[in-house]
Amino acid sequence: MPLKTIREAKSKILHADSLTSVPWLIHGFSTRPGGFSRAYGKRSLNLGVTREDSQRAVKQNRAAFLGQLGAIRKGREWPLVTLRQIHSDLIHCVAEVPEPRLTGDGLITRTPGLLLAILTADCLPVILVDTKRRAVGVFHAGWRGTVKRIVEKGVGEMRRWFGTRLLDLTAAIGPGVHGCCYTVGPEVRTQFESQFEYGSKLFREVEQSDPVREKYPLLFLTARAPGHSELPKKIFLDLVEANRHQLLAAGVAAKNISTSPLCTSCRTDLLFSYRAEKGVTGRMMAVAGIRP
Repeated sequence: MPLKTIREAKSKILHADSLTSVPWLIHGFSTRPGGFSRAYGKRSLNLGVTREDSQRAVKQNRAAFLGQLGAIRKGREWPLVTLRQIHSDLIHCVAEVPEPRLTGDGLITRTPGLLLAILTADCLPVILVDTKRRAVGVFHAGWRGTVKRIVEKGVGEMRRWFGTRLLDLTAAIGPGVHGCCYTVGPEVRTQFESQFEYGSKLFREVEQSDPVREKYPLLFLTARAPGHSELPKKIFLDLVEANRHQLLAAGVAAKNISTSPLCTSCRTDLLFSYRAEKGVTGRMMAVAGIRP
């Protein structure tokens, strides 16, 4: 099931088709247009505290985003729980906004009126929903978190804390960098292949080309047969498929898993991408909460 785009005022919020039918759930994946930030282009919706943007703009952006989501009660925004994200497999069960802010990459709750959020700019945002017990979880899955099985562990934590049954779980994988653009080193491939039996299927290799080598081949002659040094192959990781496999391995039904077709690196007009923009970019937010 794909994620669908819903236009709200001047911004876009992405919603998973599989989750829009849950009446008590608020969820969404933010995008780039329609905010108050100017650091990353005119009127961008940066929701993360970054070096280039002002805290005032981020505060305005968050208020606008929550308002468009409908996370307003009696004129006040829902409490927002975020993390100091460290690319880990640490998951916290919360019932209120913790002080100080927690460190980790996953949040789960059954408390109504509380909005869980993680920030991304290439890594995958994943939302888990227990449709029967009214419980939600949000997870930050970069390659490090993925190889540590954060989403798979997230399913386990929801079962442990809430008694979640696998047949009641629905998952949505939001926009992130896709296999078309996500190049990694051989050490990343080694880690995945050592951890997952399907690890090798998550990668593809592409021959590199170098116009300088092609024009001046004699500059790159070596003593090795056939006489020229060879460029290493580019290795691409399909992070979306890696996380979908983990959800399946954890027992989530395939029909209950939706994935976004949007690649952050390909769509910098709509999304922020840390890689494509060489580290100077904003942050998107994935949120989930339970209506009171």
